[in-house]
Amino acid sequence: MRTNTSIIDDQGLMNNFAIEPKVYIDEQGDRTGFTPYAELLNGRLAMIGFVSLIALEVFTGHGIIGLLTSL
Repeated sequence: MRTNTSIIDDQGLMNNFAIEPKVYIDEQGDRTGFTPYAELLNGRLAMIGFVSLIALEVFTGHGIIGLLTSL
């Protein structure tokens, strides 16, 4: 259950308006787009995928297309 808290000023008047949150600017900057971190992560994930496809072909004897068409 939510309680309604109010503030009474020095004149005895009740202030029951909503308290606005403090506005701030994000100091970390824009983290979208072609940032160095995003490019490093993209390259690492591409290398993992490429090595995984080579390992799949070595262990099964079929490429990814051959495995998908044999289902």
